[in-house]
Amino acid sequence: MRANFVPIWNTGFPKAVQMIKEAVQGERNDELFYDELINLAPSQEQVAIIESIRNDERGHNKMFREMYRALTGQEIAGISSEQYERVQSYTEGLQRALMGELGAVERYRNIWFGLPAGIYKDTVYGIILDELKHAAKYNYLITLNLR
Repeated sequence: MRANFVPIWNTGFPKAVQMIKEAVQGERNDELFYDELINLAPSQEQVAIIESIRNDERGHNKMFREMYRALTGQEIAGISSEQYERVQSYTEGLQRALMGELGAVERYRNIWFGLPAGIYKDTVYGIILDELKHAAKYNYLITLNLR
C-alpha cells in the first residue's frame, strides 16, 4: 500500500498561474533595483555581472508574460503598488539581491510544481537554474567586496 505523499510545495494549476502573474508584476521595482546596483558597482567587471543578471531577468519576465498569455488568453496588466526601497550601500544591495534570487527559486519551484509536464514546466525549470546561477554570482560579488 502506497502512502499519500504530498510535498510541502504542492501547488495547483490555478495558483501557479496566479504566481506567474505576480512574478511579472514586480518587474518595475526589479528594474529600479538593478539600475541602482549597476550605478553603485565599483568596477566594470561587477557592472558587467549585474547587467548580465538584469538581462536574464528581462528574458524571464518576457517568458512568464508569454506563458501567462498562452495559459489564460489574457495579458498581464498593472504593476505592483509596492514602494521601491533604495539600498543603503552596495554591499547591502548585493545581500538583498542574493536573498531575492533565493526567494525566487522557492517561488518558481511552486510554479513549476503546479504546471503540467511540457514546455512551460521545462521553461520554468530553466528559469530556476538561472536564478541559482545568479545567486552564485551575487555570492561572488559579495566575496569580492569583503576585502
